[in-house]
Amino acid sequence: MKSKHLLATLTLRLAKGALGEGQTRRGHLQAGSITLPCALGKSGISHHKREGDKATPAGSFRLLYGYYRRDRGPRPQSAVPLIALRPDLGWCDDPESALYNTPLTLPARQSHEEMWRQDGLYDLVLVLDYNLDPRRRGKGSAIFLHCARTGLAASDLKPTLGCVALPQAVLRRLLPRLARGALVKIV
Repeated sequence: MKSKHLLATLTLRLAKGALGEGQTRRGHLQAGSITLPCALGKSGISHHKREGDKATPAGSFRLLYGYYRRDRGPRPQSAVPLIALRPDLGWCDDPESALYNTPLTLPARQSHEEMWRQDGLYDLVLVLDYNLDPRRRGKGSAIFLHCARTGLAASDLKPTLGCVALPQAVLRRLLPRLARGALVKIV
């Protein structure tokens, strides 16, 4: 696939009718001419993201790189750099740590998220450049585009803790169409 045909921008909006109580967790991701239902953070989209608020941050963020579980499927074709996930990989979510919002090797004494998960959510996970340069303590960490919970349907979305999630099969089909450094606009 030639780079001029790759998608440089994805736009995420709340799904129509998703403004009511309990409905803020549904979104639509516009990928070229295709609209994909996606899951958002349980608290919806926020312009004032804080650690632990379960909100998806509003803004424009680059897809920097990603991880994949090679024991659960082949390496996807991708212009976005992909790294094989290791069982000892974690992501620091401790605002008091100098490693806040960065990957780290487990075991670790800092509060962290384990990237090698049994539930499949991170079998394919892309890192968004939210709160990375500069990192601001307490403004949120581990904001990814990752696999949704099994059985994701537009009418039955399982919310995330602040990330954007697509069904794994959809994410695997989308990834080869994404340009390196593609921009995700969350509006």
